[in-house]
Amino acid sequence: METVKEKQKKSVQLFKSSLGTTNPMAAPRVLKVVVGVGTGKAAQKDRKRNEFVMDRLAKITGQKPALRGAKKSIATFKLREGEPIGVVVTLRGKRMHDFLDRLLNIAIPRMRDFRGFEKKSVDAMGNLTLGIREHNIFPEVSGEELKDVFGLAVTIVTSAKTREEAITFFEAIGVKFK
Repeated sequence: METVKEKQKKSVQLFKSSLGTTNPMAAPRVLKVVVGVGTGKAAQKDRKRNEFVMDRLAKITGQKPALRGAKKSIATFKLREGEPIGVVVTLRGKRMHDFLDRLLNIAIPRMRDFRGFEKKSVDAMGNLTLGIREHNIFPEVSGEELKDVFGLAVTIVTSAKTREEAITFFEAIGVKFK
């Protein structure tokens, strides 16, 4: 099976022919992958929730996550500034490519009723944000407790200049669109 890194190198040839770029550095590439989980209210009720989410996210990504605090106090939500409300991991380099390989080749095919991602998920700056409802589609945590299932957001940041260029790039590396 081809890795994301190999597919990314092949996409350079694709962009040379379709867009007419001669410089391989002008072709889009993946810069970083950001994986985030919002714990919000659940973390306020159960203090161990953040530790649980951090442990699972560390197993999935292979890197220790960072807690994120609230930027502002919001009285309606009983939220104070600096209170932990989420967990984030930013992946670069080898860990990023390994995570993308597992995500695209193992985890996404295990999703229930998966028919492809919407092309609307790609923003104007060429980044793709995927919402995953269940973290247990990853093989690292699939056999463990099923009662504490949480969702996560995966943002793949690229160097693509336009949305169309990014969609072509994502199709070339193996992201399935509807």
